[in-house]
Amino acid sequence: MDPIFDMLSRYWGYDSLRPLQEEAIRCNLAGRDSLLVMPTGGGKSLTYQLPPLVAGSLDIVVSPLVALMKDQVDGLREAGISAIAFDGGLSHAERMKIRGELEDGAHRLLFVSPEMLLGGSLLGFIRSLSIRAVAIDEAHCISQWGHDFRTEYRQLAALRDFLPGVSIHACTATATPRVREDIVRQLQLRDPEVMVGSFDRPNLTYRIRPRENRKRQLLEEVRRHAGEAVIIYALSRRDTEQISEGLRAEGVSVAHYHAGLTRQERDRIHEAFARERLDVVVATVAFG
Repeated sequence: MDPIFDMLSRYWGYDSLRPLQEEAIRCNLAGRDSLLVMPTGGGKSLTYQLPPLVAGSLDIVVSPLVALMKDQVDGLREAGISAIAFDGGLSHAERMKIRGELEDGAHRLLFVSPEMLLGGSLLGFIRSLSIRAVAIDEAHCISQWGHDFRTEYRQLAALRDFLPGVSIHACTATATPRVREDIVRQLQLRDPEVMVGSFDRPNLTYRIRPRENRKRQLLEEVRRHAGEAVIIYALSRRDTEQISEGLRAEGVSVAHYHAGLTRQERDRIHEAFARERLDVVVATVAFG
């Protein structure tokens, strides 16, 4: 049996892969640099979670949000896959324990933020390990042409020099052709396989309603979807703030989100929404 599908069945219970997933996984296992653009919910994470199980290797996943890292690690552990997150909230003793586990080969996946990877002694330690591949999630954050540019992502270009023999796999759900070119250039990807999936979302239903009373109509929709996760997209930062303020006055658990917020504020909102502590987010396209 193909080891890819053996691991897929053993740990995820699936017998088939979605379009581009198999291509991305085989590219990863072949040690070739790649850029994968797939919509949210399209299965990007599987393309970097499965390969180290087949290869029996330790791979690194760079992610911008601690909450997302922890969610992935928890999900992998529940499936019986050894994974760990290295973040700023760890004590010195916890960090040393993780380092020992990594040296002993106890994990297949190490999740880390760009700041933790490049801001201290961790990268030097990682160079002493046998790393096979690095996956960079939310790779659009490296591009100044993207809607969620993060300066710390620019520092990831150093990975090419620090880990010269390691393949790099960039993943994102949103990247225009210009952003894709910038990602390849900034990360110094070598002859990468660029894979762009379809953004047709048959699970989504589109409805157009004439605008009458914006506040009343939005409140009706939010209440109609009570208990569900709701994202309201607005055209401007000011609109996100005004709509959010209006809904909050009606007792809605809501926050506004746009690129003008600090990284810490955006991370806090991401985490609260992902952990269902926040019902509604009113956002510009910066929310991705």
